[in-house]
Amino acid sequence: MMDWLSPSEWQAVFLSLRVSFWATVVSLPFGIFTAYALARWRFPGKQILNGLVHLPLILPPVVTGYLLLMTFGRRGPVGEFLESWFGIVFAFRWTGAALAAGIMAFPLMVRAIRLAIEAVDPKLEQAAGTLGATRSWVFLTVTLPLILPGIIAGAILAFAKAMGEFGATITFVSNIPGQTQTLPSAIYTFLQVPGGEDDAARLVIVAIVIAMAALLLSEWISRAVARRIGGT
Repeated sequence: MMDWLSPSEWQAVFLSLRVSFWATVVSLPFGIFTAYALARWRFPGKQILNGLVHLPLILPPVVTGYLLLMTFGRRGPVGEFLESWFGIVFAFRWTGAALAAGIMAFPLMVRAIRLAIEAVDPKLEQAAGTLGATRSWVFLTVTLPLILPGIIAGAILAFAKAMGEFGATITFVSNIPGQTQTLPSAIYTFLQVPGGEDDAARLVIVAIVIAMAALLLSEWISRAVARRIGGT
């Protein structure tokens, strides 16, 4: 199996898995907080926040990548600050690919978790509050267990979306073999070379297998968690 792909192709596959994993893990706490705020809180600018969260879904990915480059590039306001004070560089690094993938996948994650939160009866949370529990304790002991299947579904969807992210990633971090060349970028590169269709086809098969495995895993984990919560 290892001989089916070249070392550079496996490198692109493993880099995509690494990028998608960290994009999902780092964005998950922000996704839960944002989903809860949109589902339960009332505050000025709520619709603006909702629009900003979903903006990557409707903007061309290249535009998102350009905005990331202007913001987190070495000459961008945030990028220059992070490099000067913390030595953190996103542009043309795999960490930048994770940032781009996380932002593109964030709306799917938030939507799945928000739907799960809205499905929870607020009276359950209010009942726990009347017994003296703090808001954070109510969330940890009542809300979080009930929305866990939604969190898992959102995380898996975000991971799958991050695996397929191309436009924003290639705009922000380019397509550097061994450094920022993810699976979609490698497929694109092969398709630009005469006779590269067979190489691209192998990577397409790998991408399909990973995506299907992620979806099946999401279904299995969600059902297992739901059965455990339901006590069946």
